[in-house]
Amino acid sequence: MAKGGGAEIGPTRRGKRLKIMAIVDRHGLPLSASTYAANHHEVRLVQLCFDFYMIEAKPENLIGDRAYDSDALDDELRPQGIEMIAPHRSNRVRSLTQDGRRLRLYTRRRLVERFFAWIQWRRRLLVRWEFYPQNFLGFDQLACLLILFRQF
Repeated sequence: MAKGGGAEIGPTRRGKRLKIMAIVDRHGLPLSASTYAANHHEVRLVQLCFDFYMIEAKPENLIGDRAYDSDALDDELRPQGIEMIAPHRSNRVRSLTQDGRRLRLYTRRRLVERFFAWIQWRRRLLVRWEFYPQNFLGFDQLACLLILFRQF
């Protein structure tokens, strides 16, 4: 058993952890799922999450929480035709980049949270028991396939 150990485990304030990064469509179905060590910030992992993207067409809008409010991330995604929609952080130094009309799409974030709730129903993913990160990623992608098969 590899509870709390293994490769690609990052130390955090709450112990050793792992992050599951996912991109879901407007219906809450997974388009990309990947795992990373928890000591990396989400802004740096967004581009890496597109490496596991299952379809060719990239989304027009990407919705994230306050942690994704980054001008550097906006500059990276804009040439690809992707607009990042995230509420502004309270300590933002530069001027505001989004108005209320774009932030109305943030209400769809509940679909992402619902997807992660579906993932947590799989006990194997709730606690990482695998020592090798490839095995855990395989179980994560298998859970995504089960969610897709359940919908169709």
